[in-house]
Amino acid sequence: MKQFNQFINGKFVKSTSTDVIEILNPCTEEVLSLMPVGSITDAQLALEAAQSAQHGWKSLPAIQRAEYLNKMASVIRENRISLAKTLAAEQAKVIGLAQVEVDVTADYFDYYAGFARRIEGEIIQSDRAKEHIFLHKAPIGVAVGILPWNFPLFVMARKVAGSLITGNTCVINPSSIAPNTVMEFAELIEKINIPAGVLNYVCGKGSIVGNALSKSPITGIISLTGSVGAGQMVMEAASENITKVSLELGGKAPAIVCADANLELAVNAVVNSRIIFSGQVCNCAERVYVEESIHDQFLDMVTAKMNAIKVEDAFSENNPDMSSLVSKAQLDKVSEMVEFAKKEGAEVVVGGSRTPGFGKGYFYQPTLLTNVKQDMQIIQEEVFGPVLPVMKFSTLDEAIAMANDSEFGLTSSIFSENFNKVMHAAEELQYGETYINREHFEAIQGFHAGWKKSGLGGADGKHGMEEYLQTKVIYAQYQ
Repeated sequence: MKQFNQFINGKFVKSTSTDVIEILNPCTEEVLSLMPVGSITDAQLALEAAQSAQHGWKSLPAIQRAEYLNKMASVIRENRISLAKTLAAEQAKVIGLAQVEVDVTADYFDYYAGFARRIEGEIIQSDRAKEHIFLHKAPIGVAVGILPWNFPLFVMARKVAGSLITGNTCVINPSSIAPNTVMEFAELIEKINIPAGVLNYVCGKGSIVGNALSKSPITGIISLTGSVGAGQMVMEAASENITKVSLELGGKAPAIVCADANLELAVNAVVNSRIIFSGQVCNCAERVYVEESIHDQFLDMVTAKMNAIKVEDAFSENNPDMSSLVSKAQLDKVSEMVEFAKKEGAEVVVGGSRTPGFGKGYFYQPTLLTNVKQDMQIIQEEVFGPVLPVMKFSTLDEAIAMANDSEFGLTSSIFSENFNKVMHAAEELQYGETYINREHFEAIQGFHAGWKKSGLGGADGKHGMEEYLQTKVIYAQYQ
């Protein structure tokens, strides 16, 4: 059984804590590895290493920093199969989707390496004679990245690529549920000879390691992907030093299906969006509003598609659509929310319970609910499981109002063949992203950012890179 160590200042070192966390395969419940619980001392050592390395790193021309990102992409591609297998084993992510995550992670490093020649400032006109005003973009210093368990490798790249290309050094805190793939990547980067201290990995619980990293005066920016509760704790810890935070938190994405929509397209997009990674994706459709004249037809089509979903072990050769949930805690949460919805009057059309036939693992059936109301928990709170509640609407403005009736604001979608309707909805929906006639899934060149309690700041594209920069203005008077 593998036991991971901390990666600090270019070396793997034992944690100063002797306690460990067992990392399980969610499909079989077998122990895959042991991860250090981590300590405040571990966090401090990693931050000090990053701080010491930062001046030398920012002094490198950006094009030289980019070479290291390209090397990271290369080592991922060279080990793409083994990384995908590790990812599938620790998360129960079906092997095909795990492979997609690994491949896109490599693409992400290459994409951000391309920004080396595009980190730009400005020359601003002065009101004075013989003066130039130069606006420079500078690295913040030490960046901390706190990772989720659902897309750990890809989100790691989101936090590493943007911080390194802009001249920051970085400390990563992997999820204590799914750290294996990220730590295997840390083993691979030893081969690329990146300067010691530029990139560090400290395993451990967020309540210990994450909190220590967030509270430290060394930290210049904290980027967290996780729950609203985790984001609130990071903000509180960061407040001691007024440290910048960038947060991607929960979602409760609405999908609006109009009577003039291409129904086959809408059904496929909504269901695929709901069951990808067993519904454990923050930006995917969590509730559906369907125009009343097509409600029954839509429901029949979704019922047929949900009944056809294949649920098997993540490594099954039958190419399953989804597998187990990531943990018993996640299984219990989804089960409890569906049971509570039933008590509130929701009707189960498909699923509604643990998947039969599995002796071990945290499997839950694809579930379709009707007879739900706007004020129900199942409509208002994030499920993060393969559960799809469906409601009717009579007018588009009513659907938009119900869609906006949420504390979250990450993603949304509308399905209609009417240009005026989709543009009206796109203007009125209070979400960082709106998808028109397609599934919920962002592009690396876009900007993935939530409104309301879904977060602050964002990731991807030019604007994601700029999260890791601060502005310095120089007033140059000459004679």
